[in-house]
Amino acid sequence: MRHLRDLFRMSFWLIACFVLLVALGRPQEVPVVAYKLALITGAASLGYWIDRTLFPYARPHAFLRAGQTLLAAAMLRRAVVMAAVILGVALAL
Repeated sequence: MRHLRDLFRMSFWLIACFVLLVALGRPQEVPVVAYKLALITGAASLGYWIDRTLFPYARPHAFLRAGQTLLAAAMLRRAVVMAAVILGVALAL
């Protein structure tokens, strides 16, 4: 049951985004915004897989017993790699 709740954790913000998009945006801009959201979502997925490929033995869950510092460093590394890929795709638009 917990997995299902985690699946819909950010659903409020997604619904709010679409409501604001429809209320404030012009109808001809909706496909452009949807295209950009699709590109950013794909970039996030690509960044995750780039991190997993570059650091196959340094995944964050591997450091759960090693200590908070190593876990935090692995999570920060993944966030930086993903942010770099997302920014690269977003700025290339």
